[in-house]
Amino acid sequence: MFSTLRNAWKIPDLRKKILFTLAMIVIYRLGSTLVVPGLNINALQANIDQFNSMEGLTAMVSLMTGGAFQRLAVFALGISPYITASIIINLLTMAIPYFENLAKEGEAGKRKMATYTRFGTVILALVQSIALVNTLFRGYFVGGAPSFLDASLVVLVLTAGTALLMYLGEKINEHGIGNGISVFIFAGIIARMPSDIGSMISSMLDKGDNTVNIFTFIAFIIIAILIIVGVIYVTQGTRKIPVQYAKRVVGRKMYGGQSSHIPLKVNQTGVIPVIFAMSIIMIPQTIAQFLGPANGFRVFVEKYFIYTSPVYMILSAIVIVAFTFFYTAVTFNPVDVANNMKKNGGYIPGIRPGKPTSEYLMKTLNRLTWVGGIFLAFIATVPNVLIVALNIPFRFGGTSLLIAVGVSIEIAKQLEAQLVMRHYNGFLK
Repeated sequence: MFSTLRNAWKIPDLRKKILFTLAMIVIYRLGSTLVVPGLNINALQANIDQFNSMEGLTAMVSLMTGGAFQRLAVFALGISPYITASIIINLLTMAIPYFENLAKEGEAGKRKMATYTRFGTVILALVQSIALVNTLFRGYFVGGAPSFLDASLVVLVLTAGTALLMYLGEKINEHGIGNGISVFIFAGIIARMPSDIGSMISSMLDKGDNTVNIFTFIAFIIIAILIIVGVIYVTQGTRKIPVQYAKRVVGRKMYGGQSSHIPLKVNQTGVIPVIFAMSIIMIPQTIAQFLGPANGFRVFVEKYFIYTSPVYMILSAIVIVAFTFFYTAVTFNPVDVANNMKKNGGYIPGIRPGKPTSEYLMKTLNRLTWVGGIFLAFIATVPNVLIVALNIPFRFGGTSLLIAVGVSIEIAKQLEAQLVMRHYNGFLK
């Protein structure tokens, strides 16, 4: 492991990518601690219980922003608007022919879709900023009730913070190790771990029954270890579809005849469905903030859209499974794979080329997607049930561990690929 790190550090371009990514993370953490001009963080700390009254919204936003939301920081919105905008653009590619054609135009189409995603991110960030300024943040302005200029300044700073995060994430994709958005979420989760663990231990020590406290603590550690092992096992799981290429004679040379395989992962989508589901579930909570305290919709959201509610757990599980299928359909097209195999003289033993091959791939992929989607939903929801049952005041649950472990594996694989290209042993050796 350490020799691998030394070898990686000796590679100039890989070292530059790592340093560039670390620099972007430093900027992200700095923006997560700088309070927005015009807001009073001391007033928030004095009324933190009132601020956390809508626990579902504040807990999820704090998870996505690494605690920046509860510090009234410049990056208080985090990268959630960008994720939501990406979801909308991907949905449009399946509903509107114009966006469907853009998705098929290669790099030019991707650039146009990226531009639409950026505009959508800014619009969503602006809407969410206005919602926060008029609801949760309204009581924490310096000098009391804000003027129009004060509120506009805060809205502008919050929107600009999200736009800057989006820009930094794209730069990590271009000049860093990749997965810029996931890296920021991962960094936020890791940054919160010490404080969350400390609050859990201190809360347990404040209780009277030390035997129960030790039992619950050990039980939680076991659950966390099982989640980590399960995530690694399922993430690495792959179904290999054998492919045989027919022999072809071109001139005086013979091509083909070799065997290969198509790797279909059990978890084809990584942690993206969980992040998408969290962004979608936050939409009704954001809308509820525009409504009065006595509004029926807001009362419903505040009652049921918290992590302890069975409605929230069931809804999040359904959304995770649905987005697992959706994102798998976006990233893997069995028809294109079957057509490419047919053009190159490849076939799956026992399956005819063309449509039968695509149907076989789709059937196999659907089975794997069901397993991967149910696993993601299980990891994201069941730990919340156990945490509530064991009465552990700890918010670093299944979703956090799933994102942290999943992103760690993705980063390790990317570094592994860079090292293998240079004939070094990698992290996974």
